[in-house]
Amino acid sequence: MKEGPDIALVASLIGDPARANMLTAMMNGKAYTATELAAEGGISPQTASTHLKKLESGGLIRQRKQGRHRYFSLAGPQVGVALEALMGLAAEQGHTRTRTGPKDPALRKARVCYDHLAGELAVMLFDGWLETGLLQQDDEDSVSVTPKGDAFFRTVGLDMDGLIGARRPVCKSCLDWSMRRTHLAGGLGRAVLDHVYRNGWARRVDGTRAVQFTAQGEKAFRHSLLPLV
Repeated sequence: MKEGPDIALVASLIGDPARANMLTAMMNGKAYTATELAAEGGISPQTASTHLKKLESGGLIRQRKQGRHRYFSLAGPQVGVALEALMGLAAEQGHTRTRTGPKDPALRKARVCYDHLAGELAVMLFDGWLETGLLQQDDEDSVSVTPKGDAFFRTVGLDMDGLIGARRPVCKSCLDWSMRRTHLAGGLGRAVLDHVYRNGWARRVDGTRAVQFTAQGEKAFRHSLLPLV
């Protein structure tokens, strides 16, 4: 037997169509009941319960109890990053589902990727911060905040001390499935999305991962977070 991480086990958990649909639904960072996830997976509640047990046992989701209800969500941001990367790979190889509709352009422009912003606007933001020296690319998969960036983010109103003191990485690159380029994950990525919501620039569209900016909100987003671009 080969030593090392068992990617076959993780792949088998994600690879089932019903489980893949349920995991994709949880990409918006919300917690769902088994009944809700059964509807997402297109399966019966009994079958969904079996799938959820497998996903929880495999460490991909976690369960929380509140009163008589049980809620399920992704086990952490690293699961969301992995799913987003797989979506990018599938799209690049032409493995797409036939479900299309008016929400597709909105999803491509801006959406939630677990707890951070993804899509066209997120990639634009990441590129802009690299171009202006607020972030630096340490290697292909690693990115960090520069002193210039630290000062800028504090001026914007982001809690850099809290991000630096947290156990979670401040910055983490994440492959965007629709743009097939990098957007920002990690603590700073989450802080940016919270900043967007807090300022009322955008809201998440019910029943989807799409993040809808108002006209003024998108203008403020660009002006406030990309003042040098």
